Amino acid sequence: TSEMTGHLEGAGLSRLRRGGVQPLSTEQGFALFEAAAALGASLAVPARLDLSGLSRSGRPVPALLRGLTAGEVSARPTAAVAVAAGGLAARLAAFSPAEREHDVVEVVRAAAAVVLGHSRPGDIDPQRAFREMGIDSLTGLELRNRLAAETGLSLPATLVFDQPTPLDVARFLVAEACGPEEPVGESAVPVVRVGTDEPVAIVGMGCRFPGGVEDPEGFWQLVATGTDAMSGFPVNRGWETLDLSESGDEGIAFAPVGGFLYGAGEFDAEFFGISPREALGMDPQQRLLLETCWEALEDAGITPGSLKGTDTGVYAGIVASGYRISEQDGAGGFGMTGTTASVASGRVAYSLGLQGPAVSIDTACSSSLTAIHLAAQALRSGECGIALAGGVTVMATPGTYREFARQRGLAADGRCKPFAEAADGTGWGEGVGMVVLERLSDARARGHRVLAVVAGSAVNQDGASNGLSAPNGPSQQRVIRAALASAGLQPGDVDVVEAHGTGTALGDPIEAQALLATYGQGRPEGRPLLLGSVKSNIGHTQAAAGVAGVIKMVQAMRHGMLPQTLHVDAPSSHVDWSAGAVELLSTAREWPAGSGPRRAGVSAFGISGTNVHLILEEPNLNVSALDRSDDGGHSLDASVPDAVVADGLVSAGSVAWVLSARSAVALAGQAGRLAEFVAARPEVSVRDVAFSLAVTRTTGFAHRLVVVGGGRDRLLAGLRAAADAGVGGVVPGVVSGVAGGGG
Repeated sequence: TSEMTGHLEGAGLSRLRRGGVQPLSTEQGFALFEAAAALGASLAVPARLDLSGLSRSGRPVPALLRGLTAGEVSARPTAAVAVAAGGLAARLAAFSPAEREHDVVEVVRAAAAVVLGHSRPGDIDPQRAFREMGIDSLTGLELRNRLAAETGLSLPATLVFDQPTPLDVARFLVAEACGPEEPVGESAVPVVRVGTDEPVAIVGMGCRFPGGVEDPEGFWQLVATGTDAMSGFPVNRGWETLDLSESGDEGIAFAPVGGFLYGAGEFDAEFFGISPREALGMDPQQRLLLETCWEALEDAGITPGSLKGTDTGVYAGIVASGYRISEQDGAGGFGMTGTTASVASGRVAYSLGLQGPAVSIDTACSSSLTAIHLAAQALRSGECGIALAGGVTVMATPGTYREFARQRGLAADGRCKPFAEAADGTGWGEGVGMVVLERLSDARARGHRVLAVVAGSAVNQDGASNGLSAPNGPSQQRVIRAALASAGLQPGDVDVVEAHGTGTALGDPIEAQALLATYGQGRPEGRPLLLGSVKSNIGHTQAAAGVAGVIKMVQAMRHGMLPQTLHVDAPSSHVDWSAGAVELLSTAREWPAGSGPRRAGVSAFGISGTNVHLILEEPNLNVSALDRSDDGGHSLDASVPDAVVADGLVSAGSVAWVLSARSAVALAGQAGRLAEFVAARPEVSVRDVAFSLAVTRTTGFAHRLVVVGGGRDRLLAGLRAAADAGVGGVVPGVVSGVAGGGG
């Protein structure tokens, strides 16, 4: 409870225990303090010592305590593996590279287990960061010293900081003992030659949006059914006393309505190896980015762990949320990293081990579209081989509402009415969306499913316009023309634009006139540009607004349908709709395939004047490539092996569905979600599910489950039973267990 040690958590307390010092209760502390004062000594240290535990630990005993310990205690630790200088190389010489790594990983795990006070080396996950296990600067030096003694190698004091996991340390030790397997230096760096006009493919998507949307399919269902996801203020953010009538204008009141992520505070910190205290200090925007990036990679069929050490980039649009947590609330020490925008992209890169560019972008409402534009440029220039791009917004405080209410910028009913006569202001929303991008040639070569192609994009600034925050029509025209030029297209080649369209009396007419002056000119007879805005469904999601439009248009291409824009009583009379061929999507329409690919433009304009326009194109489905979601001819046989059938354990033709998670509770949840997914899609082949689980979900977490069956009903029954049984349940037809070594 003191200022000196009251801040210590598990790692710090564990270090003291290993040194023979036990924690004190308040009563014990007072008693020892009084006893020390009664001694009259000039120096006294009140402490509760565990001398027998210190004797058994195998750790060096400080000279001050050595005389107090019973029995004979060695002044040096007992090495788990005693290797003379140069002996490690001789020992490993007879091993294959894989065997060398495995052998030394076990040495590192054993040493780390001793340092951390674990009884079994198997408790040490070789791919988990030392910091997440509780290793700090002092215990890091202790681990380095122990490994130096065991291997006979001269090791740097910064070992565990330069090599942050047991696996990294093991590889370093092997290289030090045996020499690197591959040449190092410039000759080891691959030379990437790509064209500046190389198309960029969207191969995966992840999102959370208002209305309970948790994935792109759920988002499509929301917009395709014309759902209005706007609802009341959240009750767990202290907004109950917010008075939106403080606009400065008599008689104007604003509804307490928005598009909210009510579960924004939920986070599986354990999954990412983050302590509860650090998670509490993290802005929910950082938490959502982590989860959504993981989901987007899985959607792409890419195992997140396989990207560690690669030049994968992260481009995240993010604006200040106002999230703050006080020292008294238990997140002391994590406030800066938890709320700094630059850390949002860096945390994703850190958690996944990505070594490409990690850039956080704040251009306000155009942040996520700017992020996608920059990521596409980085891919074309060879700065990265894969990129995660998108944006996130969570409003931790009601400041944005209060400010826009005072400026009369909010819609009275809290809903955006894009390009409508009834438009009276914006409605705020929250959300997160991330897309996985690759160069199209790489996506084809790797067999990744291509959802859409970023044919071109452009970004510019309003400059000295009619006001810092006022939209500028000529600048919007210029960015549209630049994006068309980037894609090598004419206005008539684009079918639809997902507009910025916030429902404001000033911004919407300016945007519509810019579209009429560009896309509305020179179009084929009977093919007007169609115009819509997802903000009518979910509100203006700010830094996530652009990527929301991208995901909507990608899904619209895949389903051949253009959703309705809601709340349009009539097209705005402030727009001269006769000036060009542009029509508002006041009703849903089919989007039939034509002689060329379907194409859509997406716009986003920031309040500071940063404008972005991006053009999406339907992929060429005739290109020969493995599409794991659409074809049934998988090269992997998803059937159970004949030997297992021969043993009589399962029937012929059975398939195996494999799942893994970091905990038993999470594993049961996975089983339940998979059961819901398959049950809702009777057209999905059980073999396709088996293939996807085995090939595109190959992260081998420690808690594992296999459901075996010959048909959909049997497999679903096994999943549901596993989900209901929860922790430690026994389910017929289901095998579960915990793999050693953390995975």
